Amino acid sequence: MIKQVEIHSNGGPEKIVWKECELEKLKSGQVSIKHTFVGLNFIDTYHRSGLYPLALPSKLGMEGAGVVVNKAPDVNEYDVGDRVAYVMALGSYSTHRNIEASKLVKIPEKITDQQAAAVLLKGMTVEYLVERLFKVNKTHTVLFHAVAGGVGLLACQWLKCLGAKIIGTAGTEKKALLAKQNGCDDVILYKDEDFVEKVKYLTEGKGVDVVYDGVGKDTAILGLDCLKPLGTMVVFGNSSGNCPPIDPGLLASKGSLFFTRPTLMNYGTKREDLLHSSGRVFEMILTNKIKLEINTSYKLSDVSKAHTDLELRKTYGSVVMENDY
Repeated sequence: MIKQVEIHSNGGPEKIVWKECELEKLKSGQVSIKHTFVGLNFIDTYHRSGLYPLALPSKLGMEGAGVVVNKAPDVNEYDVGDRVAYVMALGSYSTHRNIEASKLVKIPEKITDQQAAAVLLKGMTVEYLVERLFKVNKTHTVLFHAVAGGVGLLACQWLKCLGAKIIGTAGTEKKALLAKQNGCDDVILYKDEDFVEKVKYLTEGKGVDVVYDGVGKDTAILGLDCLKPLGTMVVFGNSSGNCPPIDPGLLASKGSLFFTRPTLMNYGTKREDLLHSSGRVFEMILTNKIKLEINTSYKLSDVSKAHTDLELRKTYGSVVMENDY
């Protein structure tokens, strides 16, 4: 018997329920894995709340790491005992699961399961944002919202390696200090300061080349005023709710701006993209170009509390849950 999370209706963390069941029979091309660690990401809260609707009842969780315990006869690239990780595959909030082998990557020897579960989704998000969607280099100045979050701290280090000047926003002095320790040049305390005016001050009125916004509703429209002419607004998340509709005429009037709403689903689910992006993330860790802040580790059985803390912004860095069943 295995345990897995289900939701039968949308709402708060109280909607999360555990179910005990038999693991389904393996299908062609699948392997069975036992989770060691499971990643916690804002997209999980969107699925639970209904912001990103799923057919109900539904499983939860998009990222995990573990060990292969069984495989279909036609799977040749993985063996029982291999340590593996994955992203963007619903159902990671479970003790065990079946998953297509094509969605897995092997965890390098010098990277732990905890690190893999903490970094892969967030790290791959950073990779496509700064290396493929907008190719950042040393000539660029960027604004990154929620800079002390799991994605933000990785982005600071990655952007610093690319030579960019980084302006971030954070909610507390503690988070601001953490961001600076991870390479952020200037941090704006958005609760105390007008971040648009502060960006203009820090850039001598020029604005930034690109805004990375994982907050959405509260910041996206204002972020347009932080951009240089021909600048790029990247809204990649919705922690405060969906970004309001934007009139193309507004983009024109503010300097022929570019606006995009990307997802990792589009940038990272083709097998070649998955291998490239995950490989870059592991390379950045193995070469010590990025170091992980895994500051909050919950037990998988405490998933409801983990969701509550994440939404209340009590967490910072990457959050993982250890399989304690």
